[in-house]
Amino acid sequence: MHELSIAMSIVDLAEEYAAKEEAQRVLEMEIEVGELSGVVTEALDFAMEEAVAGTLCEKARWKIIPIPGEVRCRACGHVFPSDSLFSDCPRCGQAGVELVRGNEMRLRSILVE
Repeated sequence: MHELSIAMSIVDLAEEYAAKEEAQRVLEMEIEVGELSGVVTEALDFAMEEAVAGTLCEKARWKIIPIPGEVRCRACGHVFPSDSLFSDCPRCGQAGVELVRGNEMRLRSILVE
């Protein structure tokens, strides 16, 4: 499960930030996850419970914020929401799209004390 290694990286980033700010603990984290990133948010949520154990993040709350997928048709340039990189364009019907957004994975904010 690669979500555990992602969760551990998020905790590492939060702890680095907390150390830099000379904080005693991490209170809250907001994590953005693109729907086309390949990350299963339920698995990430479960992995976070394991990753925070014994760290400055142990009592932190975290919120996973989904970023909807959006693609552009290579044929006509139409941009549309999609949960797949293999979508047909709803405007021209052609196959072949390129990713506009939804592949992101970032720690958006950290609240420390």
